[in-house]
Amino acid sequence: MHNIVSIVSLVLLASFSVEANRALPVPQGESHRPVLPRFTNLRSSNVGTLPGVFNVLDYGAKGDNLTDNTEAFKKALAAAQDFNGGIVYVSPGLYRFQGSFVIPPGDYPDDGSVLIPLGSRGNASDSPFITIEHDAAMHGFVVYHLDQLPDELPVPYPFAVSLVGNNAAITDVELLNPWNGISAVGAHRHYIARIQGQPLNLGVFIDQTYDIGRIEDVHFNPWYSTNNRFMYWQTTFGRAFVMGRSDWEYVFNTFAFGYAIGYHFVETSTGTMNGNFLGIGADYACNASIKVDATQPPGLLITNGEFTAFHNGDFAPNSTAIPSQIVVSPSNAGPVKFVTTSFWGPTDSIARLEGSGTTTFTSCTFVQWDLALKRGTSAIIVGSGNAIIQGCDFQNDKSQLFAGENAKKIIFANNLGPGPLNITGPKTKQVVEGLNAFGS
Repeated sequence: MHNIVSIVSLVLLASFSVEANRALPVPQGESHRPVLPRFTNLRSSNVGTLPGVFNVLDYGAKGDNLTDNTEAFKKALAAAQDFNGGIVYVSPGLYRFQGSFVIPPGDYPDDGSVLIPLGSRGNASDSPFITIEHDAAMHGFVVYHLDQLPDELPVPYPFAVSLVGNNAAITDVELLNPWNGISAVGAHRHYIARIQGQPLNLGVFIDQTYDIGRIEDVHFNPWYSTNNRFMYWQTTFGRAFVMGRSDWEYVFNTFAFGYAIGYHFVETSTGTMNGNFLGIGADYACNASIKVDATQPPGLLITNGEFTAFHNGDFAPNSTAIPSQIVVSPSNAGPVKFVTTSFWGPTDSIARLEGSGTTTFTSCTFVQWDLALKRGTSAIIVGSGNAIIQGCDFQNDKSQLFAGENAKKIIFANNLGPGPLNITGPKTKQVVEGLNAFGS
């Protein structure tokens, strides 16, 4: 199949350069898009005969793994924009870029080529390699940082792709080895789907989203390199998903392997998020599978998750992190809910809970805690705030719960396990316990 850029919006507000360190653009107003023909099954033999089709080769592009194609792509995109709607055709090849470019309002179907960014090496704050504006999309490419050597310490680069407008989308893309993968900031109703690869520092960053965003089928694995020197940064500092302000985010079927933190919920200058997370997972999270620094009052709803937090000599031989599946920070005040979720792997604790909010575990399975340091750690440590643990299966004969000095209210009910009920800590009187089934 081949690559196409289709520009169909009535409002064409494209910019073809983004200054380094410039604030991200304010989201554009919505445009009413007409129903226009979609070109499918394009063949190289008839591209030149179709009206409104602009072949990047006609503007000097060469997919020869040698030529800098930045200006050629900009010219082809500008020609399609001047045509008030057209298709920019990219034949299969290896396209190198010393600079960055913007996909203006429109959409971007089909697949095939490899895009090789070479500029901004060592400068993570420079312009993103590709910026996608409102009502535009990128589909079906591989982004390959050729100079990111698989057996060396990784080098910072800017975001590979940045979504900056309403309804911006990226689908069916492999981000083979970027320093930073995808950002969606001010991109209301963004759509990020069927993405794979090995981002090294940050996989997906969401912020300043005031209408529902969607992320689905995004999987990050160390397919490019498992070299310990190469993965050091990823396992020590890397984060797969970082969630800032989003007023309702839908996240489905996502996965991350070999990061310091799998999913990190943070507060930015624009606020925090709430969201619905279904079928998400993290494996070999050296610090935490999920870390919650802040949430909105509606909170985080996490269902059918699978999480392991641990490290060993395979990928992080020098790590000193104390792993926990779930870490809720003292700064969090919102609710966090886990339903029918499994936690396993040789971790220290299942959950370390702080803050003033309420964390809930319902119908969850807990396996293999107190194995990282073997220091008698309880599965769930409630340092402060509230907790509800109900209908859960504790599969090891170890302490299930620790009620810390600042724990407020804890409900522990309808749970079961092989050993005796073992609730410890200075605030055990704060625990409302009943209808549990522990022991042989």
